Amino acid sequence: MIGPVSRRALSRLLLTLPAAVLAACAAGPRPAAGTGGPVRLDYGPDPSQFGELTLPAGDGPVPVVMVVHGGFWRSSFGAELGRPLAVDLANQGFAAWNVEYRRVGGGGGWTATFDDAAAALDRLADADPRLDLSRVVAVGHSAGGHLAAWLAARPGLPAGAPGAGPRVRLRGAVSQAGVLDLVDAVREGVGGSAVTDLVGGTPEQVPDRYALASPVERVPLGVPVVCVHGTDDRNVPIRQSERFTAASGDELVTLPGVDHFAVIDPSTDAWRACRDAAARLAG
Repeated sequence: MIGPVSRRALSRLLLTLPAAVLAACAAGPRPAAGTGGPVRLDYGPDPSQFGELTLPAGDGPVPVVMVVHGGFWRSSFGAELGRPLAVDLANQGFAAWNVEYRRVGGGGGWTATFDDAAAALDRLADADPRLDLSRVVAVGHSAGGHLAAWLAARPGLPAGAPGAGPRVRLRGAVSQAGVLDLVDAVREGVGGSAVTDLVGGTPEQVPDRYALASPVERVPLGVPVVCVHGTDDRNVPIRQSERFTAASGDELVTLPGVDHFAVIDPSTDAWRACRDAAARLAG
């Protein structure tokens, strides 16, 4: 599992290490007896358009947690980051839907990354009859936190916008150190050029895209978002969650002394705070 020292190392190397190295650093929990999967389900023809569904032991209906990995929307990082979390969620009685999507450098960006996040959520409508689609929550880390909150905002998007007209609606979302104010992230240099690479320009160049893509611009979202953020996060500053919750009135769970990666380590209290928030939202 990722200990405190290795998390600090990962923080320094986030933009250079391949996803396989990150995955090798994290030995997740073992599946509980009777836990199924993961079963791969495609939602499009691209190699990155798939998710992995892990069902808990027993019969349905079961609540669903959609896991959205981070990595500043870049193709160096993938769904392997969410697999330990999916196992832990299934062990706790949730159906875990760990999704991949097209990322910058691999066919992603505007609008492909957003189209994929929406399509991955909607794929649940035809995934398994045991899923309780009235109790779907997204949990996303970093860039995945941005996408999780954006997915929560889909019902309020105008017709014709990427993600508008959802088949499956979230009951809530948990943002784990999410990038929730894209305009502020550009101004503060969060992730270097990650946001402008995703959206295809600066806020001055493509303001209409930021109005659709940035969760803080979509408030009120209509469903609750719990923001979980460590005070020692040097990759995505807690300022991002503070700005969002100040605008939305949503809950901010502050984790003193916690870095960017503790929230995706299933052995930590930081992850358990995220999992507990998802359980509360699922009802």
